[in-house]
Order: sequence, then structure tokens, then C-alpha cells
Amino acid sequence: VSVGTLLAFTVVAISILILRYAPPEEVPLPSSLQQFIDSVRKQLDDDGQLMERKEFNDADIVEQSPSQSEHGEASIQYPLIEKQFCEGNQDKQNPQRRRNIAVWNIALFCIGVLVLTSAASAEYLPSLVRFSLGTVGAAILLCSLVVLACLNQDEARHSFGHTGGFLCPFVPFLPAACILINSYLLMSLGVGTWIRVSIWLIMGALVYISYGWRHSSLTNAVYVPMAYLDHIYHASSSHQV
Repeated sequence: VSVGTLLAFTVVAISILILRYAPPEEVPLPSSLQQFIDSVRKQLDDDGQLMERKEFNDADIVEQSPSQSEHGEASIQYPLIEKQFCEGNQDKQNPQRRRNIAVWNIALFCIGVLVLTSAASAEYLPSLVRFSLGTVGAAILLCSLVVLACLNQDEARHSFGHTGGFLCPFVPFLPAACILINSYLLMSLGVGTWIRVSIWLIMGALVYISYGWRHSSLTNAVYVPMAYLDHIYHASSSHQV
């Protein structure tokens, strides 16, 4: 019971980091929602084209503004607007780079936690070896955590799923503390516990591969952009009502 609960909480904490910094761009939905997916996709594509035209016209208005005001005075330039446009273009050009940096640092953080907790719980090792491993693990952990704290979280986190976003505070520090504490407790468990949980995990994997995978409702899933989910769920619920 202890090892299962700790593993579940650790997986949840890691998932929070992934979904905050690198959420999936597409998610699977059952093929039974194909009708609503097509209608929502068409509606949102039309709305997106209208927004693009409006932004293009607004940019033309800014560029074609007269050089003098009605009173003959020199018009005020718009450096802040120009700066915002440049920053917006840079954010759109480098989202994949930021996501890659976040994914690598999340992986490095997990590796650092594993090395640190293993060294802390391995009482059979010499003190010098344990201290060296712990130092290396702590350095990897802290460096990756600092990078994650400096990175901007993905804007898609606000619309993930149909629940209205996340409520977990103090990201990435609270999930990081959860991962570190749970990992230390997991490493402190006996060998017999790990043998038993490994057997149960193998049995569960066999059941899933032999039955659950083939009978899943997502066998013929349709992958849709994450931004469409709220509209699809609203459309399907309205149709059912």
C-alpha cells in the first residue's frame, strides 16, 4: 500500500511539471465525437481567419498613421507597440525550443533526485562515495530546478482538458518537493516490498496488453488540438441535452 501510494503521488507530481511546461499539443478523443470535432474545427478555423484579418488591418493602421497630428505637431511614435509585436513574434518562433529545454530539465531533475535519494539511503556504501554521489545529485537537481523556475510556463495550461486549468500552486517548487520526499521514502523501502510491487506491476501490464489495450475506447481515437477540447465537450453536452 505504501509503495503504490508513493508511486502514484510521484507520477502525479512529475505529470504536473510536464503539463505545465510542455503539455501535449494534441489529445485523443473517441471516434464517436467525430461529428462535433468536425463542426468545432470548422467554426474555430473560420474565427481564426477573421482574427488574422483583423490583426493585419490593425498593423496597417499603425504603419500608415500620419506623421503629423491635426494641430501640426509631430505625432508620437509607438515604440512600446513595436516592442510588443517583436516579443510576440519571438515567443511564437521559439515555443518548441522552450518546451525542449523544459523537458530536458524535468528529466535532469528526476535523475538528480534519483541519484541524491539513492546515495542518502544506501547505508552499505562508504561515506565518501555516498557524499560524492549526493553532491552530484544535488547539483543536478538544483540547476535543473533553477532553470525551470526561470522558464515561462506554457500558455496551453489554461485550457488543458475541459476542467479549466490547474490549481496546483508554487510550481515548480511544490511538485519538486513532492518528488524529492516521495523518492526518498521509496528508496528507503525494503527489497521485499519492491519485489512484491514489481510482480503486481508486471501482472497489471500483462492484463492491460492482453485485454485493456485491445478493448480501449481510444482504439480508433481521433487526435485533436488541445484548444478544441472545451468547445467539443460543450457541443457534445448541448447535443445530449
